[in-house]
Amino acid sequence: MTFEHCQEHCVHNEVIARLKPAAEEAAKLAPLFKALSDETRVKIIYALAQQELCVCDIAELTGCTLPAVSHHLRILRHMGLAKSRKEGKFIYYNIDDHHVSQIITAAFEHLKEDKQHG
Repeated sequence: MTFEHCQEHCVHNEVIARLKPAAEEAAKLAPLFKALSDETRVKIIYALAQQELCVCDIAELTGCTLPAVSHHLRILRHMGLAKSRKEGKFIYYNIDDHHVSQIITAAFEHLKEDKQHG
């Protein structure tokens, strides 16, 4: 039998008092996960976590048009997840926050682990 909620209402105030500030702070992660909730942006971030890429390579890798890739990269830059540099006629992108690389790497390892157990 599966329960969806407690059978009797009881709030553990000391636990709530200890966890509430951190839970409120954790809510600030929502924009990060919203940015990463798009399949194309996850592909881009994963690829950038592996190496720096030019916009043309990102478009080829994702199967998107250059304007679509530019749109996604703009979002990632705005969120502080990607950065760019210009070299001659080319614009290269890289991860702007090493923590994002760690998140993506951990998520990818989780995915591989699930496949092994599934």
